[in-house]
Amino acid sequence: MTIIAKAAKAILLAAGLVGAITAAPASAATCGNNAAGFPAWLQEFKGEARAAGVSARTIESALGNVSYDKKVISLDRNQKSFKLSLDQFMERRAPASFVSKGKKIIKQNAKLLASIEQRYGVPGEVLVAIWGMETGFGANSGNMNVFRSLATLSYDCRRSDFFTEELLSALEIVDRGDMQASAMRGAWAGEIGQTQFLAKNYLRFAVDGDGDGHRDLIRSKADVLASTANFLKAKGWRAGAGYMPGEPNNAVFGEWNSAGVYQKALALFASKLAN
Repeated sequence: MTIIAKAAKAILLAAGLVGAITAAPASAATCGNNAAGFPAWLQEFKGEARAAGVSARTIESALGNVSYDKKVISLDRNQKSFKLSLDQFMERRAPASFVSKGKKIIKQNAKLLASIEQRYGVPGEVLVAIWGMETGFGANSGNMNVFRSLATLSYDCRRSDFFTEELLSALEIVDRGDMQASAMRGAWAGEIGQTQFLAKNYLRFAVDGDGDGHRDLIRSKADVLASTANFLKAKGWRAGAGYMPGEPNNAVFGEWNSAGVYQKALALFASKLAN
């Protein structure tokens, strides 16, 4: 089974997208380790995506002017923040100023957070802690073209399979009408929105928290927080159980981020917001 065929099958299974992605192509575009082969790869990928069921309109709007991004490759090769100590990580991702701001946000959004907790069982301080650690409560969601980032990483040989699935998922987000391709801007690895969902997780777990008929994790605070809670619930969150180390919900933080220092910082940050 080709890379794109496996990715298409995974999207169907994960999101229950009946008929959205159909037959897979017979061959897959070849990865590369520099910009030279990217244009040819992109043309081949477009054909494969169309054969997999993505509409021509979505492919053109998302990939029509995409180019190779050397900055993305550089960032992919130099990830260092998860090697910090807990104190260093907290200073960078959850400083004292974030604790003060987070407490104000919880008060200002008490009704929304209470309704989300009632539905998903996830307390507000956990959602606000994730929101703060990921993007500074939405202030730094990223402004890089998601499709350029994902196409570059799909073409790159290091993690081609993983990012090909993410790229197809991002195309499906546009295809199902949640967002326009031009609005899909995020972090360097294609993370989308105010709590930085990967595209595959966006398809699986994003919900319409504000009732406008769309799942918009870039502009809708209600969608962002409800979707984050939905993810945690789907990964095993137990309403009313604790989330500090050794408590039942602490392990769920590992589903959100596999880095141990992130998990420790998240529990600590949330506990500070709750007090």
